[in-house]
Amino acid sequence: MVSFWLNRSWPRKSALLARAVYERYTDLVEPYGMDECWLDVSGSVDLFGSGMDIAEEIRRTTRVELGLTVSIGVSYNKVFAKLGSDMKKSDAITEISENKIEGLVWTLPSGDLFYCGRATENKLAKYGIRTIGDIAKQPPDVLRRLLGVNGVMLWRFANGLDTSPVADRDYASPIKSIGHGITCVADLENVDEVWKVILDLSQDIGHRLRVHGLEATGAQITIKDDALMYKQYQAPLELATQSAMEIALIAQDLFRKNYRWACNVRSLTVRAINLIPKGQPQQLNLYIDNERREKRIQLEDTVEAIRQRFGKRSIIPATIMGNLKMPGVRSNEVIMPGMQNR
Repeated sequence: MVSFWLNRSWPRKSALLARAVYERYTDLVEPYGMDECWLDVSGSVDLFGSGMDIAEEIRRTTRVELGLTVSIGVSYNKVFAKLGSDMKKSDAITEISENKIEGLVWTLPSGDLFYCGRATENKLAKYGIRTIGDIAKQPPDVLRRLLGVNGVMLWRFANGLDTSPVADRDYASPIKSIGHGITCVADLENVDEVWKVILDLSQDIGHRLRVHGLEATGAQITIKDDALMYKQYQAPLELATQSAMEIALIAQDLFRKNYRWACNVRSLTVRAINLIPKGQPQQLNLYIDNERREKRIQLEDTVEAIRQRFGKRSIIPATIMGNLKMPGVRSNEVIMPGMQNR
């Protein structure tokens, strides 16, 4: 199988236009998040040439027709295709073939492997496991004892044994929950830092609920502390919602009521659960100011429309400006209309 990982940071409209380009070459186009995709072009090589040929054609076409650049990884499985796309950014193509694994992949830090987060990387380093090759060469039982079933999964990924298929572009798996989690670049040390991360994560959840036409009737928060211990709490929402703020507020309430600060917080996941189709009739709550709530939801809908046009970070809550201790977030930058960022 040949698969692509294409990594971009474009507004949603641009991502959809790019996806139309990908679909000229295969109907096996699997989105991952708002701005990334896997492609399986193994059935297209007789028509369009090798995987590298197709990658180069996609790179050229997106630049010429859309004025956009892509980072592409070409490999025989999804894990290494993703890894390849992360190695050169942007407007670049990296091929990882089976005979390149030892020289190209195994020398990389363990944290570069899909699903090997910072905490896992640090834990492995305590046992002298510092590269992807170190993971590949460990007996699976050793990794199982260290990391549970995730250790075996990482061993399979490191050895190029991922066999997960690329889904058809029309495939829609049943959505039971929508969540977003992050391992922070530094431990969260107080409630205010936790709230900012919760609110930022909830922005993505609200967007994805709207994309799929779903509403949440409950919320869940998962906390991993700096001792690598997990705690998970959930609660129902008073009304079904797509509102990022309503989901964030109940997640914050769950955290405040249940977390005792024996350790600092290493990572957080917020999840919308017990999803239902948007618009299902529901009993109104007499103790809620429904008129005020409706105005807030209309405001969030307007913000969502702006983000779809100009990018997901074109407008954000002021409270999450500054250092969120989240990787890859530049919320502290303000760009005035018609001016360059300085």
